[in-house]
This record gives sequence, C-alpha cells and structure tokens, in this order.
Amino acid sequence: MPEDQKPEGNGSAAAPAPVQAKGDQGKAGSPAQQSHQATEKKFEGWLTEVVDVSVLRTGIYGEIKQAMCKILEGKDKGRVIRRNVAGKIKIGDIMRLPDTSREDKPIRAR
Repeated sequence: MPEDQKPEGNGSAAAPAPVQAKGDQGKAGSPAQQSHQATEKKFEGWLTEVVDVSVLRTGIYGEIKQAMCKILEGKDKGRVIRRNVAGKIKIGDIMRLPDTSREDKPIRAR
C-alpha cells in the first residue's frame, strides 16, 4: 500500500469515553471527598498503653517481646493483659489491639 493511502493512526481504535447514567450525576461528591474516603482506613479495636516490657524474648530469632498492656477503653477498661509484640516497644507506648479477650502465656526461661 502506498504511503498516501495508509489509514491514519496506529491501527488501533480509540476506546469510547465512559457514559454516565442520568441518575448517577451529582451523587459521587467532590473529588476531595472521594480521595478522603479512599485513603481513610478504619481499624477497629481497643487502645492500650504499655505498662511493662519483659526482658525475655521469644520467636525463632528472638524478635518477639512480651508487654503488659493496660486497656484504656471498652468493656475491659483498666484491665492489664499480657501480649506478644513484634518490633520496637517501650513503656508508655500506645497500641490498638483487635481484641482484649485473648491473653498470651508468660515466656518460660530455659
């Protein structure tokens, strides 16, 4: 085919623009509201404060410490429970636990 008779474009058809239904107009909200809703993550649980951290460690590589956590909200407010924590932790840190009914066993030194 000669140069002057080639069809214009790269040969692929352009995708049609999305069609918005009549009932959908104005319901989506402003772009700022949409981005806020997309970035907002809700984590349900109860706030706790670390009141004591055990010197003993557990885990295959010793990466887990045990912390005594005082529950700051919810039905068990004021209760102190023992939980295993991975990562850096110190007394006074605030954590959010998914449930307060579970308590870990003390670490036994060998």
